[in-house]
Amino acid sequence: MRAWVVGEPGPIDAGPVELVDKPMPAPAPDELLVRVRACGVCRTDLHVAEGDLPVHRPSVTPGHEVVGEVVGTGSLVVGFSLGDRVGIAWLHRTDGTCRYCRGGAENLCPHSTYTGWDVDGGYAEFATVVADYAYRLPDALDDVAAAPLLCAGIIGYRALKRTSLLDGPAPADHPKRLGLYGFGGSAHLCAQLAIALGIEVHVLTRGEQSRRLALDLGAASVGDARDAPPVALDAAITFAPVGDLVPIAMRALDRGGVLSIAGIHLSDIPPMDYEHELFYEKEIRSVTANTRADGREFLELAVRHGIRATTHRYRLCEADRALRDLKAGRFDGAAVLVPD
Repeated sequence: MRAWVVGEPGPIDAGPVELVDKPMPAPAPDELLVRVRACGVCRTDLHVAEGDLPVHRPSVTPGHEVVGEVVGTGSLVVGFSLGDRVGIAWLHRTDGTCRYCRGGAENLCPHSTYTGWDVDGGYAEFATVVADYAYRLPDALDDVAAAPLLCAGIIGYRALKRTSLLDGPAPADHPKRLGLYGFGGSAHLCAQLAIALGIEVHVLTRGEQSRRLALDLGAASVGDARDAPPVALDAAITFAPVGDLVPIAMRALDRGGVLSIAGIHLSDIPPMDYEHELFYEKEIRSVTANTRADGREFLELAVRHGIRATTHRYRLCEADRALRDLKAGRFDGAAVLVPD
């Protein structure tokens, strides 16, 4: 089969990813073999290609927003049939026995492994997935529409949950107010869900295309990432992997506000001023992957509320260009690879 691999990680313009011929994977006894029909392009793939994340598997095939058709099953698999449509997401496997897994926090499992980092992912014609970690996809979502939901959507939902804005109704005289810093694949899905749930969304981002998309989706205001929003925020989420934005977002929070930091990589956070950026019981919370329950909840909500990704198609052979365009901010929404 044809697949992309990360050779020597480095700047994406230097060509760290290459398209090669490699053997088709064989499913382990508890795995499915999947013919890839679509694969979203996530910023985490860029972090793997550029070396922001350390190498876990040499010459790994990136991609963890995979939609495909089951074309083979391992000997221990039950409940899946040839021809089933499934999704493959970031979380590849956990040990299932540690205190985090037993306590419903499998995203914190110290032995967890990840698609497109520890094992080969979906920038390929075929991929494998542990059957227990595959998602059954609603018929209401076509292949390209479903792909970005499998990471960008799920992580955005996890980040929104971490703000506590979903815990209980808003006061009658005060709408819940959320700031989103950065407005790429994950943020534009998170915004749709928040707005559908009655939350007032303010978007702070540098791209003019992204600002227009935010307004089209119903944001209450848009501005530059370093601007102050027009109102004090009850919560904020930073999607851009830029540590400099953390104190800016903290200053925008109202008393008792929560900042949720989405994403697996973040540049260093500069020193913060306690009085203006941390006092009055403001909180910073990180987001670490997701649980399978998060994924199932989000896919159900996406169908119920009509959450749709703004997508831009690239052929599989153009994956390197998609990653370059992602880094340069040349598109709004999300890029999705489709078969050549």
